[in-house]
Amino acid sequence: MQIILIISFAHHKGGTGKTTSCLNIAGFLHESGKRVLVIDCDPQANATSGLGIDPRSDRLGMYDLFMSYAGDYPEVGLADIITETESGIFLAPSSLDLVGAEPYLYGINNRAEILKDAIAEIYDAYDYVLIDTPPSMGQFVLNGLVAADRVVVTFDSGIFALKGAEALTAIMDDVETFVGEKVVADVAVLTRWDQNSGSPVVDEGFGARLKQLFFGTPDSGVRDEETKRLAAFEDDVKKSFGTVYAVPFDTNIQKAQVNGLTLAQFAPECEAARVYREIAEKLSSQ
Repeated sequence: MQIILIISFAHHKGGTGKTTSCLNIAGFLHESGKRVLVIDCDPQANATSGLGIDPRSDRLGMYDLFMSYAGDYPEVGLADIITETESGIFLAPSSLDLVGAEPYLYGINNRAEILKDAIAEIYDAYDYVLIDTPPSMGQFVLNGLVAADRVVVTFDSGIFALKGAEALTAIMDDVETFVGEKVVADVAVLTRWDQNSGSPVVDEGFGARLKQLFFGTPDSGVRDEETKRLAAFEDDVKKSFGTVYAVPFDTNIQKAQVNGLTLAQFAPECEAARVYREIAEKLSSQ
């Protein structure tokens, strides 16, 4: 066995569904019988908690791995920190401590290749490695891009999402210029996308009722304008990416994460699961 594909999930803007997409694609790759490793490079540690591991525990994690390259610190490799989660997916966990590692990396000449080198040491242990990167332009994003064979960029419908993608493109150009690594970002995922009305749904239940009470229901003219804006948004994304997927809003996503599971285990037949299954099948066939 050897790694078939290393996939990084990235976007400069937060809240675009990076972690959600990473975990649920990992879930369907695992369900297809593959050994899947998720590497959580985000100090927020949402992928870690989303797979049922407490980021506040004393276990070794990505902080320890990066710090072991930064000087007088015990040597720690990926094999030392990986744990199998209840979902069956393997995890290299993160924690808030990871924030403290980044300043030390600037004194390392090959700092952009730390994660790539670490993955090389476990190359025969997994079929797929998925990397969840933070919403930033720092060293952990850079490491995720350099280590990856493919990059999946996630979008919400906010007006700043495309600008964030432009910043990410600039980083990828810098990677190729200064590191000599070609980064391919040709898959985009539109998250929380309501394909019926063209409008993303951001809340439901009491929150939605409260919002309606104070602000009322948008009239048809407002909805039409929003539909047009989102259609134009989707067209812009398609101009930059070879393949674009739209994942509908689905309450099962949050429920699955609360239970430390992916949609593949929690609600495999829901609408969002159907799209994530399609993405996983497409990535695994290339």
